[in-house]
Formats: sequence, structure tokens, C-alpha cells
Amino acid sequence: MASEKLGTYPHENIDTFSTSTPVNDPEKVNGDAVVGANLELEEDALPPGYFTSKFFVGSMAGIGLGLMAGVASFGYAAPILGVINADIGPDPNITWVALTYTLTSAVTLTIIGRVSDIFGRRWVFVGGAALGVIGSIIAATAQSVNALIGATTILGIAAATQLSYFYVMGELVPMKYRLAGNAFCYIFCIPGSGVAPLVSNSFILYYPKVGWRGCYYVLIGIELASFLCWFFFYHPPTFRMKHGQQASVIGYIKNFDYVGTTLYTGGLLVFMMGLNWGGSVYPWDSAYVIATIVVGFVGLVAFVLWECFVDLKEPLVPMHIFSNYSWDASVLLTGLGASVYYAFAIVWPSMVGVLYSDGGVIKSAALSSLVGLLITMGQITGGFLGKTIGHLKWQCVVGIILGAICFGSMATCGVGTQVRASALVGVGVFFIGWTEGAAITIVTLAAKDQYALGTSAGVAGSIRFLISSIAATVYSVILSNRLTTTITALVPPALIAAGLPASSVAPFIAAFAVGPTAFEAIPGITPEILAIGTNAYQHANADAYRTVFLSNIAFSGVAIICSLLLPNVDHLLTAQVATTLHKGRDEGHIAGEKE
Repeated sequence: MASEKLGTYPHENIDTFSTSTPVNDPEKVNGDAVVGANLELEEDALPPGYFTSKFFVGSMAGIGLGLMAGVASFGYAAPILGVINADIGPDPNITWVALTYTLTSAVTLTIIGRVSDIFGRRWVFVGGAALGVIGSIIAATAQSVNALIGATTILGIAAATQLSYFYVMGELVPMKYRLAGNAFCYIFCIPGSGVAPLVSNSFILYYPKVGWRGCYYVLIGIELASFLCWFFFYHPPTFRMKHGQQASVIGYIKNFDYVGTTLYTGGLLVFMMGLNWGGSVYPWDSAYVIATIVVGFVGLVAFVLWECFVDLKEPLVPMHIFSNYSWDASVLLTGLGASVYYAFAIVWPSMVGVLYSDGGVIKSAALSSLVGLLITMGQITGGFLGKTIGHLKWQCVVGIILGAICFGSMATCGVGTQVRASALVGVGVFFIGWTEGAAITIVTLAAKDQYALGTSAGVAGSIRFLISSIAATVYSVILSNRLTTTITALVPPALIAAGLPASSVAPFIAAFAVGPTAFEAIPGITPEILAIGTNAYQHANADAYRTVFLSNIAFSGVAIICSLLLPNVDHLLTAQVATTLHKGRDEGHIAGEKE
């Protein structure tokens, strides 16, 4: 057995794990010979044409295109929400376009992983791709912000399947190629995330008749291509191949953990809603924010207690997965890596807009794209070079340390330091991308049960979203509070000293959020006063950004500790394939096999 081979390695930090059907599966216990058929093979046992078969190539294309669609669903709209709101609004609920995507994706990742482990992946992922097509069509034709929010909710659910690429792909290739497989998928992120601000602003600037809807027209094409690939080529093990010919779908449906799913969904959704509401939709001391955070936290505690102490046949989250501290460390590192990244995803576009926007819309969009593009390039580079270099654990340690040094050094940047700031951001996110790409691969390698990879990886994905949401909230609160302090301390004195009436100070500060034309209506404004006030405003913002960069050192420190706790996984980069594809409806033959 493959599990016996892998279990004999005497390396530290990795417990024995299995790629076979869990022993508590009733069909396995009863000795059904069909169970586990074609679910685990060595690479040299696969048919010669397996990796060039239309089923494998088509599935990999579907996974890559799906990931492109998943990140583009958020990446294309996020930079231009103000433009969208001006066209089909204005509506104060425009922030929900971004919130619903994050909330639905985070909550659904765990559910999709578990459900597809039990019932089979094919129709779950075909269905997710279909939702992507539907959601993008609704978004492209939306005539109101509420319609766009509804479309984004659908796209967020679809994205949960699309962002599951790392285990869906990982179980199809030999374990030694999982790093490279992830790198292949990340290539598709370049147009969907890496240059998303450029794509969005280009449609608005160069194709005004199409405008922001052009982003969703492109998304329709990507989603449709992904759906076709999933539908025609993705044929992983079916329910009966997983559990045996005598297995009952109804029985598994009856035994599913509906109470746990309700507690988990409600708790996580409400908790994250409170985090995202604070400071944006409602003040932090608002009853709406406090109540949602408290109720959500209580719901999550109740969920953990339910999963731990109730005897469940099919728990949503088998709590034994957390007993593997090597897996725990890798999951935390993916979340903390994303947290370090979010410090720049939040601050850098604002820095560009306030401090470095003198080159025009497209130049600003290109600078804003640095974070998304360079983290993707880091993921790709690390994926393709990771196995060759070896010592994955130490790659993560070095990568997170280099990223932390660059990000801490950003505290030295401010007005007139565009080149230095761009270089530090680019190098920093590159190494964070390298680290996170390796860590998310280690998540799948360190999982004890490769047969149920969707469960452990889905939980990891939700935890990553939760940690990064908490970090983003911390950064946003720090930035908001510091901006209030620094702007108040620097801008009014400079304006009054320059000769602007005191009554015009508040309108002057408010005009930065509206645009250059708003300054013309301010009583007492002159070009000299505008220049002095703008300079003071820029320095006030630079001081606030500096505080965020310094606060990021704490997250980086915890990330470094987690990287040191990572397991040594190089010995797990074997030729083992966890799951094989079969020839469409022909469950008896592996893809590429001659009949």
C-alpha cells in the first residue's frame, strides 16, 4: 500500500498519513473490493497517455481558467467601485459588492471541500462553474447596485470552488509535482488579479461606451470556457467509486452534519460581517458591529463544541485534523502570509492615489498592480523552482523574513520616495508570494488523509480567509485612526498659515475624497494655498501609512514563528497520485488507458 510506503519515512514532524479510504467508512469495513479503485497509484503505474489525455489536459485547463475567473470576479470590480456606483447608483450599499464576495467565499470553502469529499467532486465543481457564468451575466447587465450585489453573491459562491484549485489540482498530479502544478495555476492569476487595475481602468478610459461592464463581459468568457472544461473533461472518482457499489447516497445525506453546518455558516458569516462592517458601514462602537461580532463568535464556539462532543457519523469538520500540528502550522502560515500581503493590498493603492498619482490614471493603475502582479510572480517562481531548490521549510522561513524586512523598511517611505517604495513593495510581496505558494502546497502534503483532501484543504482555505480578514480589519482601523490624528495635526495649521479662512478648512479636506474639481468651489482657495494644503495632506497620509507598516511587523513576527514550526516535507514529494481521472462515463478505465 502507498500509505505503508509513505508511513515508513523516519523524518521529523510528519505523522503517518494515508491515501486510502478512511477506516470508518462502512463500505471499506465491509470489504467492498470496489472501494478505492483507481484512487491511488504510483506515477509509473498510470497509463502512458494519462497526462496527455484530453481528460487530464482539459481538467487542468478548467482548474486554471476557474482560478482566473475566481480572482477576477473580485479583482476587476474592486478598483473601480466608485465608477460603478456613479453609473448605476449612487447607493451607500456599494461596499457590499466587495463584502459579499469575501463572506460567501470564506464560508463556502469548507462546505464544498467536505461535500465533494463525500459525494464526489464532479458535479460540485461543474455546478460552481455554472454559477460563475450566471453570476457574471447578471453582473454585466445589472441596472442597480442591489442587482450587482446579488450577482457578486453568486460569484462568491462560485469562487469557493474556483479557489479550491490547490487540492483539486494537487490530488491529480504526483505529489512531487504539486508545487509546479500550483505554479501552473498561478499563471492564470496574472490577467485576473495581477493586472486587474490596469484592465478595469483601461475599459473605462479607452472604451467609455462599454465602461466597467467590459470587465464582466470578459469574465463571462472566462467563466464559460472554464465551465466547458469542467463539464466535458473533469471525471474524478464518483460517489460509488469512493464508497462502493452498495453505498447509499440517501444514507450519507441523512447522516450529514446539518446542525454543524448551520452553526458554522451562521457563526462565521455573522462574525466576518461584523469585522467588515466596522469602520466602513457602521462605526466600531455601533451596536450592529458589536452584536454581530459577539453573536458570530458565540456561534463558532458552539460549532466547535458540537463537532467535539457530539457523536457524528459525517461531521462537517472532523476535529482530529487539528491534532496534526505540522498541518496547523502550515495553515496558519498561509493565513499570516495573506495578512502581510493585505497590509499592502489596503495601503499601497491609497499611497499611489495620494502620494504618487502625478503620472495619470494608467500609470497609477500600473503602480497599484504591483502588489497583485508581484505576489503572483513570486508564487509562480517558487512553484517551479521549489522542488529543485529543496528544503521547502527553509524556503518559507527565508521568504517570510525577506518579506518582513522589506515591509518594515516601507516605514521609511513617504512623499517623493516613489522608486524606493515601489522597489520595497515589489520585492516584499514577491517573497511573500513565494512563501505562501510553498505553504499552501505544504497544507496538502502534510494532511494525514489524502483521500479526504477536500475537507482539510477547505478548512484551511476558510481559516486563511478568517485570519486575513482579521488582519485587514486591524490595518484598516489603524489607518483610519491615524489619518484622523495626522490630518487634524498637520493640514489645518498649514492651510490657516497659508491664508485660507478657517471656515474653508473642512471643505478643503473633504475635497480630496471628491476629486480635483471640488477645490474650485472652496472660498478663499488659491493655487499657492492648494499646493501647500496638498503637501500637508500628503505628509499626513504618509505618517499614517508608516504606522500601518510598523504594525505589520507583529504579523510578520508571528508568521516567522509559524514558518519555523513547519514540517520537513521534502521526503513527501513522491510519485504518489492521490486521485485519478476516468474516461467519462466509463468508470472502469483510467484516462489515457487503451481499451
